[in-house]
Amino acid sequence: MRHPEYQYLDLIEHVLERGDERIDRTGVGTRSIFGATVRFDLSAGQVPILTTKRVYWKTAVKEMLWFLTGGTNIAPLLRENVRIWTDWPLATYRRETGEQIEQEAFERRILDDVGFAARWGELGPVYGKQWRRWQGADGRTHDQIATLVQTLRTNPSSRRMLFHGWNVGELDAMALPPCHMVYQYHVTSDGRLNCLLFQRSVDLLLGAAFNFVGATALQLMLAQQADLTPGELVWVAGDAHLYLNHLEQAREQITREPRPFPTMRLTRRPDSIDGYRITDFAVDGYTPHAAIKADVAV
Repeated sequence: MRHPEYQYLDLIEHVLERGDERIDRTGVGTRSIFGATVRFDLSAGQVPILTTKRVYWKTAVKEMLWFLTGGTNIAPLLRENVRIWTDWPLATYRRETGEQIEQEAFERRILDDVGFAARWGELGPVYGKQWRRWQGADGRTHDQIATLVQTLRTNPSSRRMLFHGWNVGELDAMALPPCHMVYQYHVTSDGRLNCLLFQRSVDLLLGAAFNFVGATALQLMLAQQADLTPGELVWVAGDAHLYLNHLEQAREQITREPRPFPTMRLTRRPDSIDGYRITDFAVDGYTPHAAIKADVAV
């Protein structure tokens, strides 16, 4: 059977060969296609942590755990040595103050100064806020994750088991509108939990690998909390693109032969979806190719 990672590599090759080239919001420019799907079977324990480059899976899982807290400030991420969200508040700080502070110094100020963090570390009502504290027109707050867990436990045949982050009324206040915006779940008659993740926009070289890991970690947590077993992860992309300063790295990656996917398991069962920590995740058998470095477009 063909290695499932080839779905991703084939997509990159397709974008390289046939993608539409244009200037994007960041000014960097992209080569993109519209509409893509990949499927990963999690039922045997293997998970889509890409092997054709090293993926820092703990960072992706920590990000997902941060989303689940409902947090919108980068300070807790920095305390976990996660720096993938710094670029946006840093760009805002430089633009609004005129101070061309280095990233490391900016992050240190976020960690050391509570007031500075409150002013400059805030991302606005991004993922976690929408997932856990969606504000309804009637003033009520909706916890989409808690509702999902309850429905998985009590009505697993429901076709309404989903959550999303595209809150039209708050998009302008977000540092970055949600890319991985809709997660829908499906439970089979034999108790397997499937997930379909729709991503409106995806940076294929840097973002997709993290999105695969984050969605997988969440699927494992939800399955455990609802006494289900993981099934399929179905990933659907709208605008799937490579930034023009990532093309050489992408060409390098597609020359590499995939290695066996690792396994991921949970080492304990917390009392609720809010109780997971990074130490609860164990990954075995991960032997990837070397990391591939590339800059994030902001």
